[in-house]
Amino acid sequence: MKTALIVVDLQRDFCPGGALAVKDGDAIVPAVNSIAGEFDKVIATRDWHPQDHISFASNHPGTKVQEILQLGDIEQIMWPDHCVPGTPGSDFHPDLDLRNLDLIISKGTSSGLDSYSGFFENDHTTPTGLEGYLKNLGITDLAVCGLATDYCVFFTVIDALHLGFNVDLVTDCVRGVDFPPGNIETRLADMKKTGARLIESVSLT
Repeated sequence: MKTALIVVDLQRDFCPGGALAVKDGDAIVPAVNSIAGEFDKVIATRDWHPQDHISFASNHPGTKVQEILQLGDIEQIMWPDHCVPGTPGSDFHPDLDLRNLDLIISKGTSSGLDSYSGFFENDHTTPTGLEGYLKNLGITDLAVCGLATDYCVFFTVIDALHLGFNVDLVTDCVRGVDFPPGNIETRLADMKKTGARLIESVSLT
């Protein structure tokens, strides 16, 4: 059995003080660092959005943050500008030990397409390359952590399960947005129902 840790979007813009801050998002960093050495590979995903990205409310005059627009076949939530390459907010949290990383997956890199999952863009067909990387290495078992529980972590876990991986969600190494209210609880239940195992980091060390 070969294993990998997927660290989802542990970037400064998603941590306290960032453009799209998740409450206590930075609190998970020590535990993430502590478990990274237990896996054969460690992969970090990151949002990597151009300034004219479709998810930015600033690019849709008259819209507000968290408003939902129907853009073609996709319901797009409007977010503040975040994780633009070259800005401090796009960097990984400064306390995340980058020496543990074997691969960085950049997602949401096209102006017209958002990406929550580490495996596919939000059209659910455009791959990021993560599946091929893992399967070419014979990795079968994944642990997922990072930000945010009810968005990018959730869609990464669900896609991983659908692709045939065994998936653990490290519950003390995630934090959520909880939009709309109650979304974290709903998403956790959905992940468990789909086949994810909910564990704590202490069980990995």
